[in-house]
Amino acid sequence: MGSRTTKNYFVFNVLQALQEGLTHFSGPSRVALIYAEKRDDPMRVCDPEDLLRGHEPKLKELYVDRDTWRTKAPDPRDMQRFGHIFPEPNLHLSGLISFGGRSRSIFYQIWFTDHYPDMCSILPTERWLEHAAYLLSHDFATARTFLTDSSQYVLREYATHAVHDALLDGLNLKVGWDSRLRIYPILGAVLELSKTPEEGAWPRGKLVFVEEDCIQDVNFMAVFPDGERPSISNAKHIRKILPAVEHSERWLVSEGPSLVGIGRGPLPECRISAEFFGSYGFLRLNGDPVCSFSEGRFYSSNRRAKLVQLEETLLTSDLDPSAAHTLFQITATIVHGAQERKHGCTLVLDLGREAMSIPGHQLKNPLDLQEPANLDLAESLSKMDGALHIGADAKLYRFVCLLDGRSVPGEDRARGARFNSALRFSAEHQHTLIVVVSSDRPVSVIHGGVELSAACPWTPTFRLSGTPLTFSDWITQG
Repeated sequence: MGSRTTKNYFVFNVLQALQEGLTHFSGPSRVALIYAEKRDDPMRVCDPEDLLRGHEPKLKELYVDRDTWRTKAPDPRDMQRFGHIFPEPNLHLSGLISFGGRSRSIFYQIWFTDHYPDMCSILPTERWLEHAAYLLSHDFATARTFLTDSSQYVLREYATHAVHDALLDGLNLKVGWDSRLRIYPILGAVLELSKTPEEGAWPRGKLVFVEEDCIQDVNFMAVFPDGERPSISNAKHIRKILPAVEHSERWLVSEGPSLVGIGRGPLPECRISAEFFGSYGFLRLNGDPVCSFSEGRFYSSNRRAKLVQLEETLLTSDLDPSAAHTLFQITATIVHGAQERKHGCTLVLDLGREAMSIPGHQLKNPLDLQEPANLDLAESLSKMDGALHIGADAKLYRFVCLLDGRSVPGEDRARGARFNSALRFSAEHQHTLIVVVSSDRPVSVIHGGVELSAACPWTPTFRLSGTPLTFSDWITQG
């Protein structure tokens, strides 16, 4: 295998492994790479899933119209052969997460992947892209020595390491390099605890890890003696204590290796928190979400419904933009409440000038859902069988409404009566938007008898197909 062929193999190998790993972490993910191996080499693009299409003007401005990426760059000879990546500024392209860097073996490279709106944080994904840049540089540096597939195994299972790196960077910024919290044992304990039931119940409550120097700042309700503190690695022991902080403002406190006690009140400024909500939970750094966890794995999702199609449809309707935004916020609040409480519900958004008549319990005086108390009542009413009828004026007109209509082609017997009734009803009432929340399925947005939020099957098309295109050829091909 020639040198160029070997390096092409490395590029596709890392690209494929990165895509597979991020797909497990964030859902179906595309990945792209722009790189130039040497200072005088042409910029090349490896974008098998057309992730970068639509960004050609900005990319052309950066890499064709300007030459600063080539001329104003550090001398690679001043870098170490291994383990040294000189980071490049984020390009901040809409809908994309990126990380760029330079090394002695690759003059310039920048990696891209999808930025989904339901991500807790982009930090773990950025660290993932950073490690891909490091591994590709290492592979190029050793191309003449030996050929291995180790990079793909590392990147496919990098989720825990990406979360670790994101947390470590955050702690270093806050307390410096002398942080005494050891993150890998913390992550292992959190995942193990999330899989440990107690009398058939999954864990609920909050576990907070605090720097040992900050323990004195915690408002303790109870402290365990030094010699009897449960080890964090003993998930069964911690699980038996966790019910003491369920559904309360109390939280378990750890300095890393062991459980110190039970605290309440203001949380320390610098902390790692694990919040357990039964079958899932969230990991936070200083109060900001980093990722979620479930079934012994970390994920980027904030576990909230993606209502992008609903928002787009409302904004392109005949409603005033302000009214459309208000209606979207009200709908999102009810939908997210139903998801958190794990019950199904149906919302009929009636966009007509006057509210139509739907069989159900009519309210003599429609409830203005812009009032917090009324919105809270609507959330409770959504638990009942039947749909909520909400007008374009953001008022609740009816509840426990019955939806029906003639059969439509898009029906799916596997989805149940709530979904199929919504399809039939929306097909006969074109001025309605219907949102269906199932307790065990994603949220469906339906208009005109069609599910707008339906996901199309997506299959990656990675294949080794020679040297990646030069930037000019990629622009021309597009």
